[in-house]
Amino acid sequence: MTLRFLVLGDSLAFGTGAATARDTIGARLTRSLQGAGHDVDPQVVAVPGATSLDLAAQVRRVTGPVDVALLVVGANDLTRQVSPVRAAAALGAAVQDLREAGAAVLVVPTPDLSSVAWVPPALRAVVAGICDLLRTRQTVAAERAGAVVAPVAPELARRFAADPALFSADRFHPSSAGYALVAEALAPPLLRLVAERTDAAA
Repeated sequence: MTLRFLVLGDSLAFGTGAATARDTIGARLTRSLQGAGHDVDPQVVAVPGATSLDLAAQVRRVTGPVDVALLVVGANDLTRQVSPVRAAAALGAAVQDLREAGAAVLVVPTPDLSSVAWVPPALRAVVAGICDLLRTRQTVAAERAGAVVAPVAPELARRFAADPALFSADRFHPSSAGYALVAEALAPPLLRLVAERTDAAA
């Protein structure tokens, strides 16, 4: 049976900064699912620059049924100053729509932007705190709507802060190596989610 895998969200979900399409998070996780024995039909509707307020439009663009969805969003909510309350509400609504359509949903909330190069060292603690606030609201909204939230942000932030090679040339988006690290962190919760869905269906 084919596993219909949806990727939605922002430039991280789209793969901005990756050297090739094979290096994007969606492609890497598709291979992880295939390696676990699944026949996978991926669909990517993510849009670079998207905020949580754009998720409803992405959900409307989905063609056909979805078994499992990966939703990555939050960085642009911070850079474009979308209020955490509005961002979390929009995220929760998108998750609810996907769940009502029958999809299991894994949410990757906002990354810790304090590790990017353009943040002055004196402001990194402030930026980390703002990211934590949005991530907390996202987590509550997503879990209430029935999603699983990937608890990977703190560890990934430490790894990215320690290794500039994980960033692409723009020093904001991940490089191919960065996407490999992110996909490695997300593969276990995604595979667990698919396994739980399969068990429930059986």
